[in-house]
Amino acid sequence: MRILVGITGGIAAYKAVGVVRQLVEAGHDVKVIPTANALRFVGAATLEAISKNAVDPDLYTDVADVKHVELGQSADLIIVAPATASFIARTAAGLGDDLLSSSILASKAPVLVAPAMHTEMWENPSTAANVATLRARGINVLEPAVGRLTGEDSGKGRMPEPEAIVEAALNLFVPQDLTDIRVLITAGGTREPIDSVRFIGNNSSGLMGLALYKAAKSRGADVQLVAANLQPGLTEGQVDVSTTEELRETLNNQVAGTDVLIMAAAVSDYRVETPSAAKLKKADLGSTPVLNLVENPDLLGEIGAKRASGRPITLIGFAAETLAGDDLVASARKKLEAKKVDLIVANDVTGGAVFGSDATAIKLVSANEDLSFAGSKLEAANAIIDWIVSARK
Repeated sequence: MRILVGITGGIAAYKAVGVVRQLVEAGHDVKVIPTANALRFVGAATLEAISKNAVDPDLYTDVADVKHVELGQSADLIIVAPATASFIARTAAGLGDDLLSSSILASKAPVLVAPAMHTEMWENPSTAANVATLRARGINVLEPAVGRLTGEDSGKGRMPEPEAIVEAALNLFVPQDLTDIRVLITAGGTREPIDSVRFIGNNSSGLMGLALYKAAKSRGADVQLVAANLQPGLTEGQVDVSTTEELRETLNNQVAGTDVLIMAAAVSDYRVETPSAAKLKKADLGSTPVLNLVENPDLLGEIGAKRASGRPITLIGFAAETLAGDDLVASARKKLEAKKVDLIVANDVTGGAVFGSDATAIKLVSANEDLSFAGSKLEAANAIIDWIVSARK
């Protein structure tokens, strides 16, 4: 994809180098248009080295080539990061007095703007009106982040991190085929306490569930993540749980009104019958301690059994097995039927290499077919979302 990255004259201009680098590493052809003031903060030589394209911000260089028209018409996407209050005001007014603004006027490509300014400037009624004007015209304006600003100030107005800008920009080309669909996703792994210190757990990193959250969100869904023993605050509105019973209670509270439930969390099959409120001493346990375990409820099976008489909901389960090939598919199909779900995502975890890795290999097992997929977890997540979209048609 051919991408123009505009950089305006704010202290966050140095972070635009990260945006350019990530886009280039993703295989895109990136041309950078800094304003004159942007070059006070980051040098043209740096931008040329990172983008692998020449940087010449002068509107009147090579006039015969009508540079702003060529740049604007050839672009598939325009990103402006950082975007100052001045740039936003000039763009809202339709001005085209430099190469960046003229190229935007000459382009029909989608535009993403990442503001960066002090909180008072962002909240100023003039800026608010200008942002509203840009959004009304179809320009995508990100919300600034909250954090440290120039000097001693902190607040809303910080430019979003390069990763967030690149993700938001590329998501403009993702099909919005989950619009108005509510998706509930579980991620991570439950823990069952033995005492106040120890627990029974598993190796789930939560990366697959987080990838599913990101994929569903990018495709327009209203997504809720229930995180079992993951870092708090990874996603907006995240609900944090620890034990299987806590997860069960949360699902019972959240599942009403849900269109799709994806159970990517690894749920403990058993729990300690009577956990100790204090740490158990090794001397008291002896050399062969015994734990009395009781079976945990089958959370997905419970929901699958209830949905026949309730609201239609697409149910997706996961199965981590030390099986391969036909044996893996057969085991997944058995779970599919027992739990009364629509799809089982099965993977062979022999050796444990998949845990914590960005790469995965999965089988999508439904009543009528089994599909294989190998790639990154985000790619696998989108393959699962593709299946869901197709199944719901």
